[in-house]
Amino acid sequence: MNDDLKKIHDASMRILEKSGMIFHHPGILKLLEQKGIKVSGETAFFTREQVMEWVSKAPRRFRLFARNPKYDFVLGDNHIEFAPGYGAPNILERDGSKRSAVLSDHVQFLKLVHQSDKFKVNGGILVEPSDLDPQYNYPVMLYYNLTHSDKFIFGMEGKADQVNMTMDMIGAVFGDRNELIKQPRIMTIVNTLSPLRMDQTALDTMLIYASNGQPVIITPAAMAGFTGPITLAGLIALSNAETLAGIAVTQMIRKGTPVVYGCQSTAADMRSGAYVVGNPEHVLCLSYAAKLAKAYGLPCRGGGAPSDAKQLSVQSGYESMMILLTSCRENINYIIHSAGIIDSFSAMSFDKFIVDLEIIDMVERIGKGVRIDDETLAVDIIREIGPGGQYMTSEHTVKLCRQEPWNPEIGLKGMKVSKDPNSDILDNILKKKEKMLSAYQQPHLPQSIASALTDYLQSKGVDKSLLFL
Repeated sequence: MNDDLKKIHDASMRILEKSGMIFHHPGILKLLEQKGIKVSGETAFFTREQVMEWVSKAPRRFRLFARNPKYDFVLGDNHIEFAPGYGAPNILERDGSKRSAVLSDHVQFLKLVHQSDKFKVNGGILVEPSDLDPQYNYPVMLYYNLTHSDKFIFGMEGKADQVNMTMDMIGAVFGDRNELIKQPRIMTIVNTLSPLRMDQTALDTMLIYASNGQPVIITPAAMAGFTGPITLAGLIALSNAETLAGIAVTQMIRKGTPVVYGCQSTAADMRSGAYVVGNPEHVLCLSYAAKLAKAYGLPCRGGGAPSDAKQLSVQSGYESMMILLTSCRENINYIIHSAGIIDSFSAMSFDKFIVDLEIIDMVERIGKGVRIDDETLAVDIIREIGPGGQYMTSEHTVKLCRQEPWNPEIGLKGMKVSKDPNSDILDNILKKKEKMLSAYQQPHLPQSIASALTDYLQSKGVDKSLLFL
């Protein structure tokens, strides 16, 4: 650690020693006491030695397993994986209007994510459908994920009975819980409740996932000046304390549980109290979180392409590029919200989803850097053409012209093709979306497994009509 990281780490340790952290869960409090952690009421006080001993038991890297092995991937080191937007209750339409998301929107996003080569993961709360009973919202969304994609599965927080339903469904597809421990099949976010709390739902989720060997992402989202200190150093120290405490608890539940260091903390809008992400402070929080995670030897999560913009616009473009480019330059391992999310996480946009795929492509190209070898240095070609020559008709250009330059799918280059270039871009967005959806083919799932899933959900009270859109 450099000096600044050491100061943040030391401050986080003092926070956990002196202020402690509240855990609203009797079972977790009992576990903490059994492991020698001082507990007073619902507040646990960790010594720095206790925190770091338990954090050290988490793996530096781990493999996640999809139904289709070509989508398996590793989290850790400098490996980067993207995941789409998550958790928005609304759909932002092209004209800037909003409407409540419904299940058919979730399914359409599932298909788009499945079709994109930018993602090895699918599901979670691509949108929060307003037409589902909250008791069964995630089991139904998970059902469509399992039947409409064979990529790795993203999960969600829930109460104990909801998370147990999740594990039952995953087990029906991949085998019993011992098999799940050997090959993790689902991962979810567990949010802290800043400042310095974790609620019953988060801890139920953590307990069941960790007990079954499934990875969790411990993520604070503190707001400077509201749920965290107004100063960035204090905000980062608080967030770090919350994340480390959560990671320590996962290892108390089951040593070696795969866990990811997360951070979505940011400066709030002091004029309105709104949670905002398209600001430099959010980027700095992500940057320091990534550095801290790597110093602790942990995989990290953060970033994406979010924006506070109210519709697809120049603002949504520059904010999304700022955050995604920083995320990749910091080698954040799991970049959620990489496509579609807008308006401070309150909405998903089909148009922005397509735009963000292009941004990801650009950022990936930057990340590849410059290939330097005899062919690319082209000294012989330069000598052959000589001063004052032209390269357009050279064999070297013909051979590499479709490989070397990056070309957009929706952006405009060269000559303007109409009097309204914005309209041309919107047309290109729509064409790409329709092309992806028309090419979608539902991956095979054995009928016996599909039937087992539908029978299970109906036995739990899910309306059969919800399972056959």
